[in-house]
Amino acid sequence: MSSTEEIVNQVESPDTCYKQFADAADLMPIINTFKNLCSSLNIDTNTYDSKFTELKTKLTTWKCKTLFSKLEEKSRQSEYQSKPCKGKRILIIGGGPVGLRAAIDAALLGAEVVVVEKRDSYSRNNVLHLWPYVVADLTALGVKSFYQQFCVGGLDHISIRRLQCLLLKVSLLFGVQIYTSTTFTDVSEPQNEGEGWHAKFEPESSPLHSIEFDAIFGCDAKNNALKFKRKGRSSKLAIAITCNFVNKRTSKEACVSEINGLISYCAQDFFQNMKDEHGIDLENVVYYRDETHYFVMTATKKSLIDKGVLKENYNTAFELLSRSNVNYDALLEFAKVASVLSTENKLPNYEFERNHHGNEDVAMFDFTSMYTANNASRILERKGKRLLLCIAGDVLLEPFWPQGTGAARGFLGAIDAVWMFRGFCLGQDPLDLLQERESIFGLLPQTNTWNMDTQFNKYTINPHTRYMRLNTKSVSKDDVAHLYDTSDNPVKLGKWIEKGSKTEEEEEEEEIREIPDMGQY
Repeated sequence: MSSTEEIVNQVESPDTCYKQFADAADLMPIINTFKNLCSSLNIDTNTYDSKFTELKTKLTTWKCKTLFSKLEEKSRQSEYQSKPCKGKRILIIGGGPVGLRAAIDAALLGAEVVVVEKRDSYSRNNVLHLWPYVVADLTALGVKSFYQQFCVGGLDHISIRRLQCLLLKVSLLFGVQIYTSTTFTDVSEPQNEGEGWHAKFEPESSPLHSIEFDAIFGCDAKNNALKFKRKGRSSKLAIAITCNFVNKRTSKEACVSEINGLISYCAQDFFQNMKDEHGIDLENVVYYRDETHYFVMTATKKSLIDKGVLKENYNTAFELLSRSNVNYDALLEFAKVASVLSTENKLPNYEFERNHHGNEDVAMFDFTSMYTANNASRILERKGKRLLLCIAGDVLLEPFWPQGTGAARGFLGAIDAVWMFRGFCLGQDPLDLLQERESIFGLLPQTNTWNMDTQFNKYTINPHTRYMRLNTKSVSKDDVAHLYDTSDNPVKLGKWIEKGSKTEEEEEEEEIREIPDMGQY
């Protein structure tokens, strides 16, 4: 037998490859099994818009019929017809849930979508509460074909890692190109007439350096690679603790009741007994059972000091939660005892899950100062070529975990940005686009489960289908004129002046301080 025949014989069947793809549970295994699937069907993995059609035609296993039916139904929405973004290329920074959600809609519009992710694995165990519209949105994207237990039961939630995996699979089916271990560093403006916009990356050997982009979306949370200006919203000090315990999926674990937000004033005896008998003073607690046993709670500063978690009492949250002021062992004990008491010690064991650093998956952070971007978009123009910049997710509007706003408002912001991208590709006036986008952004912090249209099956990327009482001209064109940059000055991200903002010199004189990275929620 020749070496060529041996290689052919080693190739798995398409059905087997699809099963491996469907079962894969991390970033690189998903990408690699998808490549194997395409190879088994003689599909070029570098194609964009034709990939879904080819897969649907060539892959005949019954296991994907429901999935393809769902995705085909999604692609028939009127906003995607005629592929208004065909021939345009968009770069999305960040392969998290928000970035991947934006990538899917951009691909459905016909764009060539590139996602860069600096990691090569998904490791976040924390669990997200899902608003009803998010459940409906993900169901319409066929995630149940990959995860049949999606939102089965009384509480709607999902681990961040699992959500990333599900959205990654759908993205790949629609032709989205994923580049791992790749970091966006800057934009590169056109150097000559007729040239387009490029981006800079690490490593410098990345093939993406030669690609021209029409739009760049920043969906990279606190990294804020596009350097959009943000402002803080201060409130009463609030210290949250998250922790994850190993879920061995036993019948005894499955019988433990989840806690969808227990608040102190609604269960005064419970919280008072915890305080009196154990010295643990909580304002609220949540427990979700997913890939891990996930707990998140808000603890009082006095309780944390009394239990030795915080060594010294400082006036600022920055100093209070600095690593040097936290007793890690005491934090582990505090989180474990609080979790045991919250579940009445019904779990068979409380063994901490390990994070990607190999440590106990416990984090403490302050959400006293929540950050909101000053604006959601910019348009740059040099030598007759325009580049759309948008942000979405935590970098646009930091979530408030007790309300479960992370995925909900993150998805809305991502879809709103894609809607702007559609208008941009259709050649709409830049100031009209900026006026509409910033007007929509003004509604986002006010959006909640009780003021959204409940006809989720009618939601599209058109914001009028999702926001009630939407006024797309609530912001004037004069207020957004500075977001359309047509100057001849070299582009430098983050160094642009807004109405009423400080000069560059004034900003450079200020002390820049970051909240300690004690974990994400």
